[in-house]
Amino acid sequence: MDKNQPMTKKASRRLFLQQTTLGVAGLLCTPAPLWTDGLPMKKKPNSKYAGVQVGVITYSYRSMPHDIHQLLKYVVDSGISAVELMGGAVERYAGIPADKDQIAAWRANVSMDKYKEVRKMFRKAGVDIYAFKPSALGNKNTDAEIEYAMRAGKALGAQSVTVELPRDPVQSKRLGALAAKHKMHVGYHTHTQATDTVWDEALSQSPYNTINLDIGHYIAAGGKNTKQSLLAFIDAHHDRITSMHLKDRQSKKNGAKNLPWGEGDTPIVEVLQLLRDKKYKIPVSIELEYKIPANSDAVQEVRKCATFARKALEA
Repeated sequence: MDKNQPMTKKASRRLFLQQTTLGVAGLLCTPAPLWTDGLPMKKKPNSKYAGVQVGVITYSYRSMPHDIHQLLKYVVDSGISAVELMGGAVERYAGIPADKDQIAAWRANVSMDKYKEVRKMFRKAGVDIYAFKPSALGNKNTDAEIEYAMRAGKALGAQSVTVELPRDPVQSKRLGALAAKHKMHVGYHTHTQATDTVWDEALSQSPYNTINLDIGHYIAAGGKNTKQSLLAFIDAHHDRITSMHLKDRQSKKNGAKNLPWGEGDTPIVEVLQLLRDKKYKIPVSIELEYKIPANSDAVQEVRKCATFARKALEA
């Protein structure tokens, strides 16, 4: 992190963590947004800091049972104004059948009205949906299911749908062709198979095939993946990265564990400041994967992560 006066890297990191800890403490002492009859009050969240949209993937609230209304409450209570929406809660709201054998047919024919309602509900609360991740984009899903995912993503207001990068390039080619038909980007996510070239074939197959970059998994993969290579990768591919996951993992040599932000090896601060300084319009998703302390919950931990991101971007 750049400073105006000389400072060692360890001292700089220690100062940043101290400032972040104080900021988190202050935030947690502030009452969470009030709700009336399940609906938020007029005050809306704003987690766009220094031009960078900090959001959350709703997978982060998996430890807290919820329907779509409760999920929205968690997001707003976290102080977050944009999300990558997992498919579960919204599909239940839209009436997905319990019988798995009926799901493909339901997806092929379901009205988009409920998805438009969710978009309106979220926007009324001050939350935008920039990405949608349903379990409808795999190689075992029908073309109709894949096209459903893209129609639903558009109805929700998303700019991309997200899915794990297929092992078989035939599948990414298939997805890319259907994405072009619907003019909806597909963001491919990876875990520790991430390298600087792992997305190359998918990107070459369609301009609608893009990257959903997870910076924590990238660092945990080890090998040639370093802080410097990660920043260079973002610089080189920023126009093909449609969203990004933020988590703090250790490098492979240090154990690759998920840790509270600021304790691992992932350069979250540097990545956020790169997006800020280069004005790259890439929404970033807090992905809560470290162990939640016994005296806390997912909402409080997402708020801590958001505060960490704000401190980094306002430094």
